[in-house]
Amino acid sequence: MSHPELAGIHHVKIPVTDLARSVDWYGKVFGYRTTWEFPEADGVVRGVGGEVPGLGCTLAFRVNPKAAEGCRDFDPVSFGVRDREHVEEWAAHLDGLGVPHSPVIEASLGWLLVFDDPDGLQLHLYSWAEHGIDQSHRPGYGRRVATAGTPQS
Repeated sequence: MSHPELAGIHHVKIPVTDLARSVDWYGKVFGYRTTWEFPEADGVVRGVGGEVPGLGCTLAFRVNPKAAEGCRDFDPVSFGVRDREHVEEWAAHLDGLGVPHSPVIEASLGWLLVFDDPDGLQLHLYSWAEHGIDQSHRPGYGRRVATAGTPQS
Protein backbone atom coordinates (compact mmCIF):
# COMPACT_ATOMS: atom_id res chain seq x y z
CA MET A 1 0.00 0.00 0.00
CA SER A 2 1.45 3.36 -0.97
CA HIS A 3 1.04 6.51 1.06
CA PRO A 4 1.69 10.22 0.58
CA GLU A 5 5.22 11.42 1.32
CA LEU A 6 6.11 13.56 4.34
CA ALA A 7 8.11 16.76 3.93
CA GLY A 8 10.15 16.81 7.17
CA ILE A 9 9.27 17.95 10.68
CA HIS A 10 7.25 21.17 10.86
CA HIS A 11 7.75 21.82 14.58
CA VAL A 12 8.50 20.17 17.88
CA LYS A 13 6.30 21.25 20.81
CA ILE A 14 7.44 20.78 24.40
CA PRO A 15 5.07 21.07 27.38
CA VAL A 16 6.33 23.34 30.16
CA THR A 17 5.21 24.55 33.58
CA ASP A 18 6.79 28.03 33.42
CA LEU A 19 6.99 29.56 29.95
CA ALA A 20 9.37 32.42 30.78
CA ARG A 21 11.78 30.09 32.62
CA SER A 22 11.84 27.62 29.72
CA VAL A 23 12.30 30.30 27.05
CA ASP A 24 15.20 31.76 29.06
CA TRP A 25 16.82 28.34 29.66
CA TYR A 26 16.51 27.18 26.04
CA GLY A 27 17.85 30.58 24.97
CA LYS A 28 20.97 30.20 27.12
CA VAL A 29 21.53 26.55 26.23
CA PHE A 30 20.55 26.43 22.54
CA GLY A 31 20.32 30.06 21.39
CA TYR A 32 16.50 29.79 21.18
CA ARG A 33 14.77 32.93 19.89
CA THR A 34 11.00 33.42 20.05
CA THR A 35 9.40 34.37 16.72
CA TRP A 36 5.73 33.58 17.46
CA GLU A 37 3.50 33.88 20.51
CA PHE A 38 0.07 32.40 21.09
CA PRO A 39 -2.17 34.42 23.43
CA GLU A 40 -5.25 32.71 24.86
CA ALA A 41 -8.73 34.27 24.88
CA ASP A 42 -7.85 35.98 28.19
CA GLY A 43 -4.85 37.65 26.51
CA VAL A 44 -2.25 35.61 28.41
CA VAL A 45 0.51 34.11 26.26
CA ARG A 46 0.79 30.43 27.15
CA GLY A 47 2.62 29.27 24.03
CA VAL A 48 5.49 30.39 21.86
CA GLY A 49 7.37 29.16 18.83
CA GLY A 50 10.82 30.05 17.71
CA GLU A 51 14.15 29.23 16.16
CA VAL A 52 17.20 27.32 17.32
CA PRO A 53 20.31 27.66 15.14
CA GLY A 54 20.85 24.44 13.20
CA LEU A 55 17.59 22.76 14.26
CA GLY A 56 15.83 23.05 10.91
CA CYS A 57 12.31 23.28 12.33
CA THR A 58 10.39 25.45 14.77
CA LEU A 59 10.72 24.68 18.47
CA ALA A 60 7.56 25.51 20.40
CA PHE A 61 6.64 25.57 24.08
CA ARG A 62 3.14 25.37 25.54
CA VAL A 63 2.21 25.75 29.19
CA ASN A 64 0.72 22.41 30.19
CA PRO A 65 1.79 21.35 33.71
CA LYS A 66 0.08 17.93 33.53
CA ALA A 67 1.79 17.03 30.25
CA ALA A 68 5.14 18.42 31.48
CA GLU A 69 4.92 16.20 34.57
CA GLY A 70 3.99 13.21 32.42
CA CYS A 71 7.08 13.80 30.25
CA ARG A 72 9.49 14.09 33.20
CA ASP A 73 12.45 11.69 32.76
CA PHE A 74 11.34 10.89 29.19
CA ASP A 75 13.31 11.64 26.00
CA PRO A 76 10.86 12.32 23.16
CA VAL A 77 13.41 14.00 20.90
CA SER A 78 17.13 13.79 20.22
CA PHE A 79 18.86 16.79 18.70
CA GLY A 80 21.50 15.92 16.13
CA VAL A 81 25.13 17.01 16.31
CA ARG A 82 27.89 16.12 13.86
CA ASP A 83 30.32 13.87 15.72
CA ARG A 84 32.01 13.02 19.02
CA GLU A 85 34.03 16.24 18.96
CA HIS A 86 30.82 18.26 18.80
CA VAL A 87 29.24 16.22 21.60
CA GLU A 88 32.30 17.08 23.69
CA GLU A 89 31.95 20.78 22.73
CA TRP A 90 28.35 20.64 23.96
CA ALA A 91 29.48 19.05 27.23
CA ALA A 92 31.92 21.93 27.75
CA HIS A 93 29.19 24.46 26.87
CA LEU A 94 26.81 22.89 29.41
CA ASP A 95 29.60 22.85 32.02
CA GLY A 96 30.08 26.58 31.44
CA LEU A 97 26.37 27.15 32.09
CA GLY A 98 26.32 24.90 35.15
CA VAL A 99 23.89 22.45 33.50
CA PRO A 100 24.43 18.92 34.83
CA HIS A 101 24.78 16.25 32.13
CA SER A 102 25.86 12.69 31.52
CA PRO A 103 29.36 11.81 30.42
CA VAL A 104 29.75 11.28 26.66
CA ILE A 105 28.01 7.94 26.04
CA GLU A 106 28.81 5.41 23.31
CA ALA A 107 25.15 4.88 22.40
CA SER A 108 23.59 2.42 19.95
CA LEU A 109 25.00 4.13 16.84
CA GLY A 110 26.86 7.28 17.79
CA TRP A 111 27.88 9.42 20.73
CA LEU A 112 25.29 10.83 23.09
CA LEU A 113 24.99 13.48 25.79
CA VAL A 114 21.97 13.48 28.13
CA PHE A 115 20.68 16.33 30.32
CA ASP A 116 17.38 17.69 31.65
CA ASP A 117 15.47 20.86 30.84
CA PRO A 118 13.93 22.86 33.73
CA ASP A 119 10.87 20.56 33.87
CA GLY A 120 12.91 17.34 33.90
CA LEU A 121 12.38 16.51 30.22
CA GLN A 122 15.39 14.45 29.22
CA LEU A 123 17.19 16.00 26.25
CA HIS A 124 19.60 14.07 24.06
CA LEU A 125 22.34 15.39 21.81
CA TYR A 126 23.11 12.48 19.49
CA SER A 127 25.85 12.40 16.86
CA TRP A 128 25.08 11.70 13.23
CA ALA A 129 28.55 10.17 12.95
CA GLU A 130 28.50 6.51 13.95
CA HIS A 131 31.18 4.98 16.17
CA GLY A 132 30.99 1.46 14.70
CA ILE A 133 30.76 -0.28 18.08
CA ASP A 134 28.25 -3.14 18.22
CA GLN A 135 26.14 -2.40 21.31
CA SER A 136 23.30 -4.79 20.39
CA HIS A 137 24.20 -7.17 23.24
CA ARG A 138 23.58 -4.44 25.85
CA PRO A 139 20.10 -4.14 27.44
CA GLY A 140 18.30 -1.03 26.26
CA TYR A 141 20.56 -0.50 23.25
CA GLY A 142 19.24 -0.79 19.72
CA ARG A 143 19.87 -3.36 17.07
CA ARG A 144 19.22 -3.15 13.37
CA VAL A 145 16.27 -5.04 11.96
CA ALA A 146 16.32 -7.16 8.83
CA THR A 147 13.23 -5.51 7.31
CA ALA A 148 11.55 -2.29 8.43
CA GLY A 149 8.89 -3.12 11.00
CA THR A 150 10.10 -6.71 11.55
CA PRO A 151 12.13 -7.27 14.76
CA GLN A 152 15.28 -9.32 14.37
CA SER A 153 15.29 -12.52 16.44
